[in-house]
Amino acid sequence: MTMKLTGGRDTKYFVTDGPIGVGKTSLTTLLAEELGARLIHERAEDNPFLADFYRDPDRYRFQTQTFFLLNRFSQQQEMMQPDLFTRITISDYLFAKDRIFAHLTLNDHELALYEQFYTLLEPRIVKPDLVIFLQADTDTLLKRIRQRGRTYEKEMNPDYIAEVNEAYNHFFFHYTETPLLVINTSDIDFVHRREDLDDLVKQILTMKQGTQYYVPVSRGK
Repeated sequence: MTMKLTGGRDTKYFVTDGPIGVGKTSLTTLLAEELGARLIHERAEDNPFLADFYRDPDRYRFQTQTFFLLNRFSQQQEMMQPDLFTRITISDYLFAKDRIFAHLTLNDHELALYEQFYTLLEPRIVKPDLVIFLQADTDTLLKRIRQRGRTYEKEMNPDYIAEVNEAYNHFFFHYTETPLLVINTSDIDFVHRREDLDDLVKQILTMKQGTQYYVPVSRGK
């Protein structure tokens, strides 16, 4: 089933984001199918420094973060090219996430240089109409990371995942740039609970301003 956008602007831009292992790509893919949307995936595997960073973060953190910043900016610029056949674009990352990781990993001198780059690029990024923040507890994140079995993620320190999770929660607790829908995914499986997915799509299409917290329709039964 594909649900169509009605009313409002001619085009819409939705974003999902959340910590490593939370299920961004899976949910974004499902939503793109439901909404008939153009799908934009983050190309994390394109970063040639990523595996080295997980093995030796102090040595490779600045190269890793700078590549991510420039690569994400380039992809955002490509995304601005119009697609005449779709009215909705959905992406599995928010550009501002880059700054979350930068503040988490870089030292003061590196961060000062990074901020100069970021300040030049950020004003040229299109703001989404809606951000969907996916939450999960750290144990759930670690379990999902192990299950997907990506080679470069095997070097991840569990303490680092906990820090990333905390940083995301802090960032989105204070987030006011766009409408925000918060979903705790620890006990939600949109793949196997069709009614929850349908309910989520309806809520996305009717979101207005402010922050809302998603409660699966199945919990009310």
